[in-house]
Amino acid sequence: MLTFEVLKTDPSSHARRATLTLNHGVVQTPIFMPVGTYGTVKGVTPASLEAMGAQIILGNTFHLWMRPGQEVMKSFGGLHAFERWNKPILTDSGGFQVWSLGEMRKITEQGVHFASPVNGDKLFMSPEVSMQIQTGLNSDIVMQLDECTPYETKGHITTEAEARQSMEMSRRWAQRSKAEFQRLENPNALFGIVQGGMFEHLRQESLDALVEMDFPGYAIGGVSVGEPKEEMRRIMAHTPHRLPAHKPRYLMGVGTPEDLVEGVACGVDMFDCVMPTRNARNGTLFTRFGDLKIRNARHKADHRPLDETCTCYACAGNSGVSWAEGGREGFSRAYQHHLDRCGEMLGPMLASIHNLHYYLNLMKEVRAALEAGMFGEFRQRFHAERARGV
Repeated sequence: MLTFEVLKTDPSSHARRATLTLNHGVVQTPIFMPVGTYGTVKGVTPASLEAMGAQIILGNTFHLWMRPGQEVMKSFGGLHAFERWNKPILTDSGGFQVWSLGEMRKITEQGVHFASPVNGDKLFMSPEVSMQIQTGLNSDIVMQLDECTPYETKGHITTEAEARQSMEMSRRWAQRSKAEFQRLENPNALFGIVQGGMFEHLRQESLDALVEMDFPGYAIGGVSVGEPKEEMRRIMAHTPHRLPAHKPRYLMGVGTPEDLVEGVACGVDMFDCVMPTRNARNGTLFTRFGDLKIRNARHKADHRPLDETCTCYACAGNSGVSWAEGGREGFSRAYQHHLDRCGEMLGPMLASIHNLHYYLNLMKEVRAALEAGMFGEFRQRFHAERARGV
């Protein structure tokens, strides 16, 4: 089940405010979706995710197929009960992970043959297999199996002919994914994925074909795969607003806070990226006023929180009152610098909580700006504050 209702549009851009209703709940968009590759968002409990406002999270079909496997997942009735998350879940198709295996895999029209990165077993992933695994996961949003078109391979930039060949196979796989999804009588929603590399006319061909197949929602794939930022932004500006206005649009694997705000302006409703948690584990924190490197020695004795305007647990403690508003219960930069230098696991846990809260709160502010008819002003202020620096 999926229903999508656009509540407000921004006259100065393609941005819109909407609600997305799925089998496990309602999602307010635009939204950022935390990534839980192995059935968990690294270092963050489900209770913390709910407290910080997460409405929908991701699971990874490929990795959950490897471990714990289909039989275990079926015994729990799907991923929700297994990981104790009662809100919506989106699962990717496994296509990106298979693509990332490089020489360990062989792609054919039928599907992908590859060696398991876990134990070396010979395995086969096809559109039909992906649909069967995702049906067992009982994810609210299922993604078609596609071939992720690389920007370059071993220094060779993908040509138009290569991008076309990849896109056309993804289009055929979309048809097969839909047929198997329907055969399985999956009660959830299947999204098609627009491919076409860095070529707008190929993106349009892919888009037109998928719209004719009438998916409940659509994603833009094959971006953030090594291309220069200006190339990604060019495709982001071209594709989303050309998708049906009455259906949700998802930009896969993107990205920075700036990417999210500009993606919303281009008409995107849904985002995901590993960046908040990955950067947290590497000591990089996102703040309203730019990125903060907690490993820098200048933070060794700094009593301030990561972000004086933030109300996350790392910055405000249980009070939920920011430093700027008089709260003093959060953890200092000095303490979080100390945790990182000592390799204490609390360090990346607090950093992950902060980064995810920042992303989710950013989307909350975007929704509020759209509701107030002030998205243009918000967009300008956002970029000015981020450029100011910490």
